[in-house]
Amino acid sequence: MDYYFSKTLNNITFSNAVEKISQELQKEGFGVLTEIDITSTFKKKLDVDFYNYKILGACHPTFAYKALMAENKIGTMLPCNVIVQEQKHGIIEVSAVDPVASMQAVMNKSLAPIAIEIRDKLKKVIDNL
Repeated sequence: MDYYFSKTLNNITFSNAVEKISQELQKEGFGVLTEIDITSTFKKKLDVDFYNYKILGACHPTFAYKALMAENKIGTMLPCNVIVQEQKHGIIEVSAVDPVASMQAVMNKSLAPIAIEIRDKLKKVIDNL
């Protein structure tokens, strides 16, 4: 089982892709809690040039609440990460974590239906790009 799902986007800039994914996440009830710019972080901390790469930490409050009520340590695995990266020739790839795959490490069966619902919402976000 893959731990993520992805979609490749053409004819869009990196910054527009980040904006578009944020809008699509919002439509499905997610908020972007964190935005980590790997490119600038690597430049500042390591003086390394790295291609455009951002990690968006997306959270759906309703499902986060349900998950925390079922498993109080699940916060160690939140939020759901979505990455946007610019590949060769300006092609943008957007990938999201598959919460069903990541929840398999947690031995709590009550999380399964929550993870499935979150996965379905994240897949819809990716499909709508």
